Amino acid sequence: MSDLFTPLTVGPLRLPNRVLMAPLTRCRAEPDHVPGPLMATYYQQRASAGLLIAEATMVMEGNSAFWHEPGIHSAAQVAGWRLTTDAVHAAGGRIVLQIWHGGRACHPLLNGGRQPVAPSPIAITGDEVHTPEGKQPYVVPRELADDELPGIVTGFRQATRNAIDAGFDGVEVHGANGYLLDAFLRDGSNRRQGPYGGPVANRARLLLEVLEAARAESPLVGLRISPLNGYNAMVDSDPVGLSGWLAQRLESTGLDYLHVMRGDFLGQQHGDVLTPIRAGFSGALVGNMGYTAEEANTAIASGQLDAVAFGTPFLANPDLPERLRLGAPLQSPDPATYYTAGAAGYTDYPFLESA
Repeated sequence: MSDLFTPLTVGPLRLPNRVLMAPLTRCRAEPDHVPGPLMATYYQQRASAGLLIAEATMVMEGNSAFWHEPGIHSAAQVAGWRLTTDAVHAAGGRIVLQIWHGGRACHPLLNGGRQPVAPSPIAITGDEVHTPEGKQPYVVPRELADDELPGIVTGFRQATRNAIDAGFDGVEVHGANGYLLDAFLRDGSNRRQGPYGGPVANRARLLLEVLEAARAESPLVGLRISPLNGYNAMVDSDPVGLSGWLAQRLESTGLDYLHVMRGDFLGQQHGDVLTPIRAGFSGALVGNMGYTAEEANTAIASGQLDAVAFGTPFLANPDLPERLRLGAPLQSPDPATYYTAGAAGYTDYPFLESA
C-alpha cells in the first residue's frame, strides 16, 4: 500500500514523497513585488518536500492584495524568481508557482487608486485588508465586462510563460479562497448574467479558459480549489454539487493534479467534497487542511488521495518530511511573524539535526 513516502508521478515529475508544501503567503517580496535572496533561502530549506507549491503570485500588474506579495509579470520578477528555482533545484527539489489574480480582495491603496475587479459588484465583508494606511475595509469591486475576460486569460497565459522562463517545473492555478477565479466559480459572489454567470457551466468558464491557456505554456498544470471555504466572505448554495460537477469536467482537461482544500477556515460550511471529487477525477488528487501524518497515510492507502499538502507545519519545520518519517516532534510557528519582513520566523527555524 502507498503512504506519504511512496514516490508519485505527477505530470513529467517523479516526486520522491507525497508530503507537498502548500502555498503560503509570507509577504517577503522586495520592492516592486520582486522575489529576493531571502525567499530563495526559504524555499531551498524546504526542498525535501515532494513538491513545493510557491505562494500566490500576481499574474498582472495592479492587482495586489497583500502589499508585499510577489509577482511574475515583470522581467525583474522573473529574474528574482530564478534565484528561488535555481536554489531549489540545486537542493534536489521540485517547485511550481501558484499563479493568482486577487480580484475583489485587492484594494485601491495597494494599487495606485485602482478599483478592484470581480464578477459582480459585491464587496468582501467581515474582514479588513492591511495597507500602508493601516487596516482598511474592502471596497466594492467593479464588475468585469465580458469583453475584458479574454485579457484576464491572456494575463494568466503570459504569467505561465514567465514562470517557466523563471525555471519553475510548472504552475498551480489559484482557483480558491475567494480570489478572482473562485469568485466567478461560486454563486455567492457571481450574480452576473450572460456567458460567465448563472449555471455552473457558465460560472466555471473563466477558470477552464485559464487552465487551457496555462496548459499551452507549461509541462505541468495543477489547480487549487476550496468549495467550502468561507474565507473572503465566500459561499456557494451547493458546494458538494459544484465539486462533483467540476471534478468530472476537469477529467478531460489534462490537468496534472487537483489540490482541494477540504474544509472551511470559518467553520460555517460543512460537507464531504472529497468523495464526489474522487469519483469524478482520476488524476492526482491532493488533500489539504488539517491533516495529521496518520490521517494522510490512511487517505493515501485507501486511494481517497494521492498526496497531502501541508501548510502551517512547513512554516516552522523546513525538514517536515524527515520529521514525519521519524515521528519526531514538530516545532510550532510564531503567528506574529507570518507576514512580517525579514528572516525572523521565516528562515531561522532549526532543522532536526541541529534542534
